[in-house]
Amino acid sequence: MSRYTGTLPTGLLNDQQIRPGSWPTWAAVRRDFDRHREDRKTLAELTASIRKAGQREPVDLEVDDDRLGVRLADGHHRALVLMDLGIAEFTFTWCEVGFWSVKKQHKPFPYHLLGL
Repeated sequence: MSRYTGTLPTGLLNDQQIRPGSWPTWAAVRRDFDRHREDRKTLAELTASIRKAGQREPVDLEVDDDRLGVRLADGHHRALVLMDLGIAEFTFTWCEVGFWSVKKQHKPFPYHLLGL
């Protein structure tokens, strides 16, 4: 069985609904990436690629089973490019993060956690 893959509105990538994982805010991600040449290069390459062919690789979301929060686990560069290009929806896979484990999920995403 393959991992669950879904789509969500890109507008949900915000500081309340889908937070940016290791950073406190999406603005902090952008500032951090703007400071590093390799990140700027990655963003430029992804912008050209996504503009030409769309999002080819899903971002990974994680749901914390303790706090029931949703964070971006992987794909921060792609997420910023999708936001910058005004792409309406993004593709994702997800995992559930527990105290002792990370479980990649095959079941549907818990959309209710986003207020949908």
